[in-house]
Amino acid sequence: MTMTALVAPTVADYEASTDLGALLVRTTQDDALSVPAETLRLSCKCAHCTRARFDGRFPQAFPGIAITEIGDLGYGLNISFSDGHNRGIYPKPYLLSLAGAIGS
Repeated sequence: MTMTALVAPTVADYEASTDLGALLVRTTQDDALSVPAETLRLSCKCAHCTRARFDGRFPQAFPGIAITEIGDLGYGLNISFSDGHNRGIYPKPYLLSLAGAIGS
Protein backbone atom coordinates (compact mmCIF):
# COMPACT_ATOMS: atom_id res chain seq x y z
CA MET A 1 0.00 0.00 0.00
CA THR A 2 1.39 3.37 -1.02
CA MET A 3 0.54 6.44 1.03
CA THR A 4 0.70 9.87 -0.50
CA ALA A 5 1.12 12.86 1.77
CA LEU A 6 -0.71 15.99 0.74
CA VAL A 7 1.41 19.06 1.23
CA ALA A 8 -0.30 22.42 1.27
CA PRO A 9 1.32 25.04 -0.92
CA THR A 10 3.14 27.87 0.75
CA VAL A 11 4.84 31.06 -0.38
CA ALA A 12 8.15 30.36 -2.10
CA ASP A 13 8.87 33.87 -3.40
CA TYR A 14 7.20 37.27 -3.52
CA GLU A 15 7.62 40.82 -4.76
CA ALA A 16 5.58 43.96 -5.25
CA SER A 17 4.26 44.49 -8.76
CA THR A 18 5.96 47.12 -10.91
CA ASP A 19 3.20 49.65 -10.16
CA LEU A 20 3.22 48.67 -6.42
CA GLY A 21 -0.50 47.93 -6.69
CA ALA A 22 -0.26 44.21 -5.95
CA LEU A 23 1.75 41.54 -4.19
CA LEU A 24 2.99 38.92 -6.64
CA VAL A 25 3.45 35.51 -5.04
CA ARG A 26 4.93 32.27 -6.34
CA THR A 27 4.01 29.15 -4.39
CA THR A 28 6.02 26.01 -3.68
CA GLN A 29 3.78 24.34 -6.27
CA ASP A 30 4.94 26.95 -8.82
CA ASP A 31 1.63 28.80 -8.99
CA ALA A 32 1.87 32.52 -9.76
CA LEU A 33 -0.66 34.55 -7.78
CA SER A 34 -1.46 38.22 -7.35
CA VAL A 35 -3.11 39.93 -4.39
CA PRO A 36 -4.15 43.57 -4.91
CA ALA A 37 -2.67 46.04 -2.41
CA GLU A 38 -6.18 47.25 -1.56
CA THR A 39 -7.25 43.68 -0.69
CA LEU A 40 -4.23 43.34 1.57
CA ARG A 41 -4.88 46.68 3.29
CA LEU A 42 -8.57 45.87 3.79
CA SER A 43 -7.63 42.44 5.18
CA CYS A 44 -5.14 43.63 7.80
CA LYS A 45 -5.72 41.90 11.15
CA CYS A 46 -3.40 43.99 13.31
CA ALA A 47 -4.74 45.30 16.63
CA HIS A 48 -5.10 48.85 15.27
CA CYS A 49 -7.21 47.76 12.28
CA THR A 50 -9.22 45.28 14.35
CA ARG A 51 -10.08 48.03 16.83
CA ALA A 52 -10.97 50.46 14.03
CA ARG A 53 -13.37 47.85 12.60
CA PHE A 54 -14.92 47.29 16.04
CA ASP A 55 -15.39 51.05 16.48
CA GLY A 56 -16.81 51.48 12.96
CA ARG A 57 -13.87 53.69 11.91
CA PHE A 58 -12.26 51.35 9.38
CA PRO A 59 -12.50 52.59 5.78
CA GLN A 60 -14.51 50.56 3.28
CA ALA A 61 -11.90 51.14 0.56
CA PHE A 62 -8.32 52.25 0.03
CA PRO A 63 -8.30 53.53 -3.56
CA GLY A 64 -4.83 54.00 -4.99
CA ILE A 65 -3.07 52.33 -2.04
CA ALA A 66 0.41 51.02 -2.85
CA ILE A 67 2.84 48.61 -1.24
CA THR A 68 5.92 50.50 -0.05
CA GLU A 69 7.88 47.78 1.74
CA ILE A 70 7.78 44.03 2.37
CA GLY A 71 9.56 42.39 5.29
CA ASP A 72 9.91 38.61 5.45
CA LEU A 73 9.37 37.23 8.96
CA GLY A 74 9.70 33.60 7.91
CA TYR A 75 6.14 32.57 8.78
CA GLY A 76 4.62 35.63 7.13
CA LEU A 77 5.17 39.02 5.57
CA ASN A 78 5.07 42.44 7.19
CA ILE A 79 3.69 44.75 4.51
CA SER A 80 3.87 48.54 4.62
CA PHE A 81 1.52 50.75 2.62
CA SER A 82 1.53 54.22 1.10
CA ASP A 83 -0.95 55.48 3.73
CA GLY A 84 1.78 54.94 6.37
CA HIS A 85 0.29 51.75 7.80
CA ASN A 86 3.02 49.21 8.56
CA ARG A 87 1.66 47.07 11.40
CA GLY A 88 0.10 44.25 9.41
CA ILE A 89 1.64 40.81 9.50
CA TYR A 90 0.22 38.43 6.93
CA PRO A 91 0.94 34.75 7.70
CA LYS A 92 1.76 32.88 4.50
CA PRO A 93 -1.35 30.64 4.59
CA TYR A 94 -3.48 33.80 5.04
CA LEU A 95 -1.82 35.41 1.99
CA LEU A 96 -2.61 32.36 -0.08
CA SER A 97 -6.22 32.40 1.10
CA LEU A 98 -6.48 36.06 0.06
CA ALA A 99 -5.15 35.07 -3.36
CA GLY A 100 -7.76 32.31 -3.58
CA ALA A 101 -5.14 29.56 -3.60
CA ILE A 102 -6.49 27.86 -0.45
CA GLY A 103 -9.70 28.06 1.54
CA SER A 104 -9.93 30.71 4.25
